[in-house]
Amino acid sequence: MGRRYLRLAVIALLAACGWALLVFATLDQGLFRSPIAKRGEPVRFLAAAYDRAEKHNRGNLALILIEDGREVGSFALSEGEPVDSDSVFQTASLGKWLTAWGVMALVERGRIDLDAPVSTYLSRWRLPDSEFDESGVTVRRLLSHTAGLGDELGYDGFESARDVQTLEASLIRAADASPGKSGEVRIESEPGSGWRYSGGGYTLLQLVIEEVSGQPFARYMEETVFAPLGMKRTTFDHDRALSSGLAQNFRPDGTTEPFRRYTALAASSLFTSAGDLARFIEAQAPGAGDAVLSPETRRLIASPHASRLGADIWGLGAMLYAPNEAGGYIIGHDGQNEPAINAAARIDPASGDGIVVLSTGGELLATGIAGEWVFWKTGNVDTLDFAAAIPSALAWLAAGWAVILAAALAAALRSRRRAERGQALRPHATVDYPCTQ
Repeated sequence: MGRRYLRLAVIALLAACGWALLVFATLDQGLFRSPIAKRGEPVRFLAAAYDRAEKHNRGNLALILIEDGREVGSFALSEGEPVDSDSVFQTASLGKWLTAWGVMALVERGRIDLDAPVSTYLSRWRLPDSEFDESGVTVRRLLSHTAGLGDELGYDGFESARDVQTLEASLIRAADASPGKSGEVRIESEPGSGWRYSGGGYTLLQLVIEEVSGQPFARYMEETVFAPLGMKRTTFDHDRALSSGLAQNFRPDGTTEPFRRYTALAASSLFTSAGDLARFIEAQAPGAGDAVLSPETRRLIASPHASRLGADIWGLGAMLYAPNEAGGYIIGHDGQNEPAINAAARIDPASGDGIVVLSTGGELLATGIAGEWVFWKTGNVDTLDFAAAIPSALAWLAAGWAVILAAALAAALRSRRRAERGQALRPHATVDYPCTQ
């Protein structure tokens, strides 16, 4: 009986492990998933993306598809005033990618050393004391979210200009920190020991740019990055954006959401158009010039600098979404400010293929379409698709394990009943005792 139960336990354990491997492979490798269009057919991808966008759009959306460094198609949808590829959207965290270009321009000019302590460049604010050596907080690590900062910010912004904090005050404690976040920018783990998302790290890089360049952040970015790339409708200046044909900011329920103001411009408040972001993507295609950054620096941005669960996920300011077919990665950035804003941009630097999706009111609609583009291009699952699918994968895992456990218990019960029936049917032995008188 003991051996029978042990055999059942081993079988159940193997089944549970097999189910876990299948669920993980389905999530990680896209098993049983099909691309939304036949590979190599951009017109069909564009049509499929339009169908998905039309079905789920609850506000405004603008999309541009890029092949070999050139725009090959676009569309726009709106529930309110019409939008097009020149309409300006607020794009939240997507601005971190462009901020990284501003930082790397200073690196190329010899004004910043990537591996020097960030304190080298600061006079207006300093990191709070901690048990960790602050000299390990470098510009490279701030760009790759490996500096050990534990803020995980998250900025909600301010309703009016008079509420906006100074950079220094925001770094001490952001008054607009997202719910559940302390708002404090401080070292909470050993710098370089691992990846931990830090919006505060990019607010600190905003300060570094101002200190080193001697210019306000928004002006520096316009002169150094946006103007050379022909991004005429892109700015970190809220007032300028308001006069640039802003697309309405919709919530998922169809009502409009006022645009909020930010201290943390680099982390949260880039204004741009799909057309301008397409120019930014095209500036990273093979053979593109060096209007802002050299090809060598662009390759450095797209190289792995941080990993999680064994997978390379971050470069210098750019997220690594999936391996491409040339030994590198699909790179880019997303932005999301609930409940209204979602933006996504991707490029394969090896081919110059890319996509830009800006939306409001769509509940991760831009991120979802961009993830479909990654799978269509590479057959690999986009990192954010992977993360978004984890809750449902865990539910499938738990359900499968529950079925396996129930089956094992039922088998054990049947085995016990058979054993008991066998015991009942077994002939009883008799013993003859001698008679005594």
